[in-house]
Amino acid sequence: MNRRRWFSRQHRDENMNEELRFHIEQQTAANIAAGMTPQEARRQAMLQFGGVEAVKENCREQRSGFWLESLWADVRYGLRALRRNPGFAAVAILTLALGIGGTTSVFSVVDRILFRPLPYPHAERLLSIGMLAPLDSNEFMFASSYVALRDHPAAFDSVTSFAAGINDCDLVGETPVRLACAQVASTFLSTFEIHPILGRNFTSEEDRPNAPGVALMSYGLWRSRFAGDPQVIGKSIVLAGHAVTIAGVLPAQFEFPTLARVDFLVPQALNQTGWPRGAAAGPIVRTFARLKPGVTASQAAASLQPWFSELMSQAPPEFRQEIHLAVRPLRDRQIGDVRLASWVLLGAVFAVLLIACTNVANLLLVRATGRRQEFAVRAALGAARSRLIRQTLTESLLLGLLGGVAGLLLGFALLRAFIAISPEGILRLREATLDVRVLVFTFAAAIASAIFFGLASAPPGPAMASLHGGRAAGSKSRGVLRLILASMQIAVSIVLLVGAGLLLRSLWNLERVPLGMNAENVVTANIALGDYRYSKPAQQYQFFTDLETRLQRIPGVSAFAVSDSIPPSGAMHAMPFTAVEVAGRPRYTKDTGGMVGWRSVTPGYFSVLNVPIVRGRAFQEADRAANQNAAIVSSALAQKLFPGEDALGKNLRFGLAGPWFTVVGVAANVKNAGIVENDDPEYYLARKLTPDDAWDHSTVMIRSALSAPQVADWMRREIAELDPTLPFTIETMKQRVSKLEQRPRFDAALLALFAGMGVLLAAIGVYGVIAFLTTERTREIGVRVALGAQPRDIRRLVMRDGIRLLLFGSFAGTIAAAALTRWMGSLLFGVAPNDPITFASVLALLAGVALAACYIPARRAMRVDPVVALRYE
Repeated sequence: MNRRRWFSRQHRDENMNEELRFHIEQQTAANIAAGMTPQEARRQAMLQFGGVEAVKENCREQRSGFWLESLWADVRYGLRALRRNPGFAAVAILTLALGIGGTTSVFSVVDRILFRPLPYPHAERLLSIGMLAPLDSNEFMFASSYVALRDHPAAFDSVTSFAAGINDCDLVGETPVRLACAQVASTFLSTFEIHPILGRNFTSEEDRPNAPGVALMSYGLWRSRFAGDPQVIGKSIVLAGHAVTIAGVLPAQFEFPTLARVDFLVPQALNQTGWPRGAAAGPIVRTFARLKPGVTASQAAASLQPWFSELMSQAPPEFRQEIHLAVRPLRDRQIGDVRLASWVLLGAVFAVLLIACTNVANLLLVRATGRRQEFAVRAALGAARSRLIRQTLTESLLLGLLGGVAGLLLGFALLRAFIAISPEGILRLREATLDVRVLVFTFAAAIASAIFFGLASAPPGPAMASLHGGRAAGSKSRGVLRLILASMQIAVSIVLLVGAGLLLRSLWNLERVPLGMNAENVVTANIALGDYRYSKPAQQYQFFTDLETRLQRIPGVSAFAVSDSIPPSGAMHAMPFTAVEVAGRPRYTKDTGGMVGWRSVTPGYFSVLNVPIVRGRAFQEADRAANQNAAIVSSALAQKLFPGEDALGKNLRFGLAGPWFTVVGVAANVKNAGIVENDDPEYYLARKLTPDDAWDHSTVMIRSALSAPQVADWMRREIAELDPTLPFTIETMKQRVSKLEQRPRFDAALLALFAGMGVLLAAIGVYGVIAFLTTERTREIGVRVALGAQPRDIRRLVMRDGIRLLLFGSFAGTIAAAALTRWMGSLLFGVAPNDPITFASVLALLAGVALAACYIPARRAMRVDPVVALRYE
């Protein structure tokens, strides 16, 4: 008990007090011995000793562990101060929660896109390599070039490839299901340093044509289809009509490099016979490589130049100027154009956080002004300025941590809401969670915010005038700081509003782009026939012929068509413009001339989609005969092939071989490549009534006045009667078109949400600053009223402060917005980054909000009673 008492703070303070009394009494005794009276001797001893409380504080600071005691005392004092002023605490915490919550929710998504390591060991050494050409939007290689690079990898530890595209493959059994299969090289897993959790990888011997079939299964399929049975390894299944053995199960975190969903990996089995190595021969493949340690991407690109130069020497002259070598990190290939949108959203929420911090800083500045006397008294009692700053920072950190906890809860709710309303295909959004990494970021943001507004509100050196109610020496500088912070809020709000306004105007423009067709009342069924049951063209032809007959009998069908692809942004056949020949004219050979798309359609195609035929006629049933070669070209292709001429009756040949086709019609341009792209030229061929023109993948389209659900039900029944095991997808054309607007709409909605939050916080901040400045000028206003000032003069006086804030903030914000929005060009459609209408609208909106925020304190000031005002303070 005595030992605990000895080490207690109270006991140590008692010992210190006894020692101080001893020293003072000794000095008093010495003064009495020198001839002073006892009263004078004690007074002189106290003067010589100095401030007792300051000496005590200095002594305490020398103790071990004093900083912990002091910190805990500051925390308790800060909590008591917040409890005494619950209104201030609630407003500050809620303001911080808005800023931190928004930042947390967006960071949890953006972190996985921009910052978090990819799920591969040493992912920074993984590259996507190949050439970029008009044929494809991503880099690719010919198989012969890949094999040559694989055998002589130069700057790479290993090189691998997989077949372009993910194939549909049916798992045949009691309950057939359509899955996604990727054809990969045997080096695929080793290049990405992935190891099956069960079984093994397939070998190079199994990665050959006609080798026994093997497959690697995804973790999700293993759990859902086979209930996680470890005995599945070595079992035989029927995949796409072929017997394969399950060699292994991929790990749960496995991610295909293109981020496509993959259920099975099967051997690529390149057939290397018939094409020489190093030549542009063989199928197109996607190639990835792992750099050797210490080798950079630029060094790897330099090592590939000889290969690329050789390839260019073999390419047709018209292709050479449009083909480029591409070597880029795997992350860059994955995120593509999402990078810019991610940075814009992250910048937006950081801007909201900055506005929230400046709001809290202003609140603390106002509160600190009210605590001038408290700080002056504490300074007079010996508290150093560093001690007062530490107390202020401790209170700020308490606010920051409480705001961080509230922001974390709000961030979780926002993230769930984003996921619920987001369209399909938003990169990594559905993977986002508030894990440890996001928690660390949240509280780091909370602490950084607390330090920011804590330092902004730190007390200056207190003046003695504060002890009798006068203004502190630093009040003028604090007033300037408040004005700067409020102007900063306005400036940041302008940047947010301009960015949101530009995206909203882009969305407005997107929704009004003419598609060249009418998507209303059209229902589509996308059907891919399985190779294992429809391997022959005659079988494919018979299925779709029977389906045409059945679906045309559906009641209420006004138009019906079958096509191998449909707009917009659907996969379609294409060829370079240079491969289109006009009879009697030299072929275009300056360059590729861009790509020309084409479709094989039945005669009802143009009626179903309401695509106008501007010249000539649409296809007729007679055009489907084997001996007929009719073609319809789009207006864009007609203008490109026959500028100033009539395209009707002209003869064309496609692909530099095969029959000649006669142009029987010119169709209006259709947005095939997507809403934001130009009208690419295209042509249409009549779908023949012969097995030679059969397609294993087609889309059926029906226009009907009946409701879409009714038509969809009839389509399902008719398809099921033909083949009950065949998977297919039904959707309306309106749904298909709306998907193209979903991501821009989602991006614009998020930025508009954060811009709205920022403007609301900025309006509150401007109101708070003007209200406080008006309150501080109460006596001045009273004097002016007593001397005859009219209410309009008082209103003008108060509004002048708000207008000054608005002008400074608008000037800085306009310059910042003009500098930053120019980086948003690729996110915009039909509007320039420096669009004057958007800037003018934003300035007008913010001016209205700011002036409305100023009007309330101005109106209150107009009603000041001069008698009461003169007694103020």
